[in-house]
Formats: sequence, structure tokens, C-alpha cells
Amino acid sequence: LAQDGHCCLLLSTPNPCECKLLAMSLTKEEDVQKMLVCKTHLGTRNCNHQMKRYVFRRTADGIHIIHLGKTWEKVMVAARAIVSIENPADVIVASQRPYGSRAVLKFSQYTGTHAMAGRWMPGTLTNQITTKFLEPRLMIVTDPRTDSQAIKEASYASIPVVALVDTDSPLQNVDIAIPANNKGKESIALLYWLLAREVLYLRGTVSRGMEWEVMVDSFFWRDPEEIMRQDEDQQEFQGETWAAPKQQDDWSAPAAGESWADASAGAGDGSWDAPNTGAAEDWSAPAAGGEGQQW
Repeated sequence: LAQDGHCCLLLSTPNPCECKLLAMSLTKEEDVQKMLVCKTHLGTRNCNHQMKRYVFRRTADGIHIIHLGKTWEKVMVAARAIVSIENPADVIVASQRPYGSRAVLKFSQYTGTHAMAGRWMPGTLTNQITTKFLEPRLMIVTDPRTDSQAIKEASYASIPVVALVDTDSPLQNVDIAIPANNKGKESIALLYWLLAREVLYLRGTVSRGMEWEVMVDSFFWRDPEEIMRQDEDQQEFQGETWAAPKQQDDWSAPAAGESWADASAGAGDGSWDAPNTGAAEDWSAPAAGGEGQQW
């Protein structure tokens, strides 16, 4: 109470932790909407017994629906595991699936990790004689089934593994499983985009209150044949020479060298009332050369 008997309201300064939690809650809603658009929640008809904890329900067609809330939480956990490593180059991001190759390269570009898109060279983590021998501290794979060789070698070298897992994916030797659709190019690109953005948020490179200027479309896989087709169409479009528009004719102006007045003056028999200059035709007379012809 104040001295005059009235109540006064004390406004406390906002807590930074509360502001961060509010920003994360708003970000979670937007991210879940993006996951729905990219069909991250669609699983497969088969379900591994270890993946049942991440399944929300099953449709009438038999397709398992993934719980997107748990997917978002696992993305946050994986981002904190990546940030905990001092040297970003000690993190390997591997993807033998073609749809994940572009997303892996873009993720490495923005986070500084080591990308290995395409075929995994056997012995990369176990054979010290090879020139490409690596000793990472963390590995991220797109699909545990297609990247099984990389996961097996990581288990031999005691390297923790972060994997994008579908409902039918095996979870052996996977330490952090991110439940999501790892077969669609939009879903894979969105997950790597969310992971890269959260890593930059935690490192302080990008402010959490500001939206990341990088679009999700840059992480999408593009078919090389489609790119070549678009380039050819663009070259044909630019190579076309557009003809100048034809000058519109002026029908009111007389043609060059012609005058209707001179033409009418030069023709003396231009009147319909004037008699015919030829001989009068007699329709009752017989035709020329037709004498003696009897009908």
C-alpha cells in the first residue's frame, strides 16, 4: 500500500529464461506445422517394437502416424549433443540415401561439420591404413538401414550415433533416435534444416528472437535431369529473337501512286446512266455461227 492508501502494482522485469521458453514454445508450434506440410509424421505399415513409443496412432490404411511432439524434442536433444562438441569438424554427417545428400551438404555448410554424402567407404572409422581414416566424436546418419555400415563401424569405435528413424527402422547401436519420415525428400530436408537452425541458436550465431534467413527449399534434393531440363528451357527462352511488331496499316490514307479521284476522272464511262458502248444485244437473234440450228 502507498502512503495515500491506494494500492500500487510492482512490475517486475521479465526473466530471460521465461522469454526464451516463450520463444521456444512459439517456435515449436511453427515447426510442427512445417512438419505436417512436409509429411514428417507419415510412417510405414510396419513398426519396429522399439519404435512403438514414438507412434501416435495407426490409420485405417495401416500407416503408422509418428508423434511430432516427440520428434521436435529429439531434434532439440540432438542439437545439444552437437553443440557440446568443441570442434564442429569432429561431427560426421553421412547419408547414402540420394534424397539426403543435398540436405547433408547444406547442413555441413552452415554448421561446419564434416559431410559424407553418397557411398560410405568401408573402413573409414576402423582401418587406420586408409588415407581417409577419421576419428570423429559424433555421427549423424539419415537412415539406419541404408547407413548400416557406418553405424556398425561407429559401434566398433565407441562413437555415439544420431539417426533419423522411421517406424520400421532398427535401433541397434543408435544413441539418439529422431522419429520421422526418412524416405521423403521434403521431410529429410526439413529435419536437417531444423537441426542446423537449433545448433546456430545454441551457439549464439543466430538470435532466437529472429527468424533464420535461410529457406527450407535450399535443403531440398533436386533431380539432376530436372535441373538440366530447366536450364535448357531457360536457354531456349533467352535465345528466342522476338520479331518487331508489324506496323498497323492506315486504311484512311490513300495508297502510294493511287488516287480515287483521278481514277474516277480518267474513266469517262464511269456512270451507270451512260449507254453501253457496245452494240445492243438482241436476245431473240440466233447465236453467232448457229444458223440452221433447230431446237
